[in-house]
Amino acid sequence: MRNIRTIDLDDRRFRVFSSERVSAGREFLLVHGVGISHRLFSRLHGVLSAEHSVHTLDLPGFGGLPKPSTDRDVEAMAADLGRVLDRLQIGPVVAVGDSMGTQWVVELATQRPDLVSHVIAIGPVADSRHRSLLEQATALGLDSLREPPSANARVFVEYARCGPRWYAQQVRHMLDYPIEKRVAELSVPLLVLRGGRDPIAGPEWSRDIARRTARGRFVEVAGHPHLVQHTAPEPVAREIEAFLEAEPM
Repeated sequence: MRNIRTIDLDDRRFRVFSSERVSAGREFLLVHGVGISHRLFSRLHGVLSAEHSVHTLDLPGFGGLPKPSTDRDVEAMAADLGRVLDRLQIGPVVAVGDSMGTQWVVELATQRPDLVSHVIAIGPVADSRHRSLLEQATALGLDSLREPPSANARVFVEYARCGPRWYAQQVRHMLDYPIEKRVAELSVPLLVLRGGRDPIAGPEWSRDIARRTARGRFVEVAGHPHLVQHTAPEPVAREIEAFLEAEPM
């Protein structure tokens, strides 16, 4: 059964879309990237929820939710994610993030290893080859030429809902966050996954992220762009399941 809940932490509102199973399975937390919303995870949510309990979030300021009155860097947003999981009384979760969502789930697992069993980083950012606003915008533009119309249409709508001010604040934090250093502090297994045609998270960068932690693994889904969880949800789910089987808690 799928249900929708809102969690308010002072002036920060989170929206949680949950498909919960009473039978055996894992708990998944899906965290979207900057500017977008749960909708870019809806296909993967559907595939995973056949066997597992899946919780997909909209973060404050995204997906039409109100913008907080105070700025939230990666560390602060991750701390809020921990509080949301505490409120929901779920965990440990397999924490899945895409793009900037990879930063939020890595930081969550670093801060609160009690709440996270595994981290799945899909298209991690920000690639050290283009860690500037202009270079990121160029990579994003190139990716838009490789994404299907369904993804580009959804991204355009979500960016418009987010608005330029909140988007720019979060991108600044994205460029500042040292994910390559933070993954080295993880105590849980890490899977780094990218689409084979992703110009935002390059292959060498993604491999290097996986190498920096003792229980890291890297895989590619050939022929797909940055939003590979949207364009290839079944192959992504299979890679996640294989990783979980190979890396038990």
